[in-house]
This record gives sequence, structure tokens and C-alpha cells, in this order.
Amino acid sequence: MICLLAAASVSMSAADREHQLKIYNWADYIDEDLITEFEQWYEEQTGEPVEIIYQLFDINEVMLSKIEKGHEDFDVVCPSDYIIERMLRADLLLPIDRDFGQTPDYTVNVAPFMVDFLSQVDGNGKDANEYAVPYMWGTVGIMYNTKYVTPDEVKTWDVLKDPKYEGKVLMKEAFRDVYTSFNIALNRDRIDKGETTIEELSYDVSPESIARVEAYLNEMKGNIAGWEADFGKEMMTKEKALLNLTWSGDAQWAMEEAAAVGVSLDYAIPEDGSTMWFDAWVIPKYAKNVKAARYFIDFMCKPENALRNMDAIGYVSAIGGDEILSAMSDSTAFKPLDASYFFGENGKSACLNPIMYPDASIMAHCGMMHDCGTEELLAMWSRVKGDNANGFTWLIIAAIVVIAVVVLVFAGKNKKKRHSRARSRA
Repeated sequence: MICLLAAASVSMSAADREHQLKIYNWADYIDEDLITEFEQWYEEQTGEPVEIIYQLFDINEVMLSKIEKGHEDFDVVCPSDYIIERMLRADLLLPIDRDFGQTPDYTVNVAPFMVDFLSQVDGNGKDANEYAVPYMWGTVGIMYNTKYVTPDEVKTWDVLKDPKYEGKVLMKEAFRDVYTSFNIALNRDRIDKGETTIEELSYDVSPESIARVEAYLNEMKGNIAGWEADFGKEMMTKEKALLNLTWSGDAQWAMEEAAAVGVSLDYAIPEDGSTMWFDAWVIPKYAKNVKAARYFIDFMCKPENALRNMDAIGYVSAIGGDEILSAMSDSTAFKPLDASYFFGENGKSACLNPIMYPDASIMAHCGMMHDCGTEELLAMWSRVKGDNANGFTWLIIAAIVVIAVVVLVFAGKNKKKRHSRARSRA
């Protein structure tokens, strides 16, 4: 059973701390049985006991503030891409030594694709691959109701400003995800002409680009019924909205829930460009049990554990290889696609879920988010949102309250139910 403790109530001796591993992770973001199994596995590997102290956060910046102040001695945390940049620049992370003694180095199972993306993290001269091991990843796209929206319409972000969807669009409350995706899409012609690159655009927070994205957002503002952090999937499942700019993990969860009640949802990454995101395990500089932290990260990279995590939470593991490819392939449910970017040549014509593993042609137009222009982007985001809490928005809020009560009543009744966590990028 996971040990959840409030920081204020934690009191332990130095001797106890040597045999405790403090983990700080997102909610609903691990197969909880693996916690107990790691304690046993660690003792088998090292001959030393370890007890997991497992705490949760739901906003990157909340986690970061605790690490920055040094008031919390977490051993392992799971920040998002752009926060890893910030932590590296602030010298808040320790290198992850891959020497595990007699234990194999399971971190080698991380897909080269994820290693390449992690190498794009701007760590002020530091190689992020020496300080972080990717855990889960996904994309930003459009979840849509197939009864009212066609696949052709969601090939471009322009569908979000189509007048016929007035009051039927939900926008993820994630300014960095939205801005970077739109900035890439609005410059697709320049990318095709070789005038710029997706990587350059991922760093671009110039006044001109911010103004262009702001104008684009204002064009669709009349269609936006609400700015959501986590309730979009519920509203789509109940057909309270028809389009939702969201994350692939949320879409996967919502599609499964919707199918159970006869609602058909799908997910697409617009062809004009988007972004991908990832979370990774890191060891903060104030960690007290670095040895156990390294073993835990290694344990999470075992293919069988990666598969269990995916099944439990619905997000896509950064672990690649033939074992994962074989387990995730299903020729009866999915058409062949090119996932060679993730699985190598064996993934060239693999029958995989395109939401979890988009085709290489789509991924070629996806960039990553960086920790830059935060104040300017927040100001733009605030101007766009304004006071656009219309009547429908308040109906959504009321519905959320009702749904929350239902969720609390029935939480935990279905062990195989896939969860999603709000990846707030405030």
C-alpha cells in the first residue's frame, strides 16, 4: 500500500531516512502495485530494506517551488519537459548514474526517439539525458465527436474557429501547449519552404509570433465554451461539447468512457503541426537516498513494468523495444502505420493505436515546448480569455460538480479503469 504523508506530519530520524525513498509524482500516474513490488525487488538486489514515502502534486510549479526552497528532500520527482529545463538551469538536479552493480541497466530500453527529444531540452549546456529518464509522453491534438465532426475537418486547427461550432469548443487551460502548437501550425508554409524549422519555432516567443497566435485565438474565441484543466473529457463524453483541444492521454480515456455509453469520440493531430510533451524521472539535488532513487528509475524502465503502467493509467510509456511493440500491436483493431521513429525498422508497418503512436508523417510536424517567454505568453493568454465565462461555461462548471460527486462515489470500483491526470502548465 502506498504511504501518503503530508509534509507537515513527516517526522523521521536520520537512520530511518537512509532506508526510505521519497517519491513525488502526479496523481493516478503509476500502477500502485509496483510500489510494494519495488520495495521487495530493491531488497533482493541490494540486501537493504526500503520504504516508499509517496506524495502527489498536480501542478508542475507547485512541485518546483518545494524543490527550489530545499524544504523537501524528495529523492525522485516526475516533472514535465519545460520544467526539467528550468531545474537544470537552476542547478537543482543530480546526475543519474547508470551503474547499478549486479542489476541490468533497464534505462537502455528508453526509445531512441525519446532520448533525441530529451537532448533538445535546453539545460544551459547540460545534457538532459544525464539528469533525466523519460517516463510517459503524448501529443496535443483535437478530440472530436464523430457524429457531428468529420475526419477531414480536424486535419487543421481551423476547425476550432468554424462558426457552426459556436459554443461547442473546449480549450485546454495550457497556454504553452496551445501557443507552441499554433505557432508551428501558422508557420507551416515557411517550414515547407525551408525558411524556418520546427525547432526554431519551438523557441520562438517574439512579439510578432505572440501577436499572430493571439489573433488566431481571438478568431475562435466565440466558439470556446470553456477553458478546462481536466473536465473536458467528461464534457465530451456527455456530448456537452463537440471539439476539445486536449492531450492524447485524456482523449484515450474519454473515448473508452464514451464508447460505454454509446458516444463516438476520436482524436486527431492536425496536419499543419502540433507539439508533443513528455514527463521524466529526475533526482533533485536535496535527495537523501540517491541510491534507491536510481534503482527505482531503473525498475520503472523494465518493459513488463512499463506495460503495466500503460494499462493502469492510459498514457504511453517512453520504453520501446520489441517486447513493447509485440504487446501493443493488434492487427484486428488497427491499420498499419509507420512507428519506426519509436520502434525502429520493426515498427515500420506496425498495427498500433494511432492515438498512442501517431504515424511518422504526423510526428514529423510536432515540436516540443521550452521554458521561455513565460510572462509574455501568460499576458497574451489572459488577454484572450478575458471575461469569456458565458452561460454555457457556468453550466459546465455546475455539471463538473455533479460529475465530481459521482466519481467520488464510484472511485476505485473498476480496477482496470484508465485514469488521467491534469497536466497543469501554469
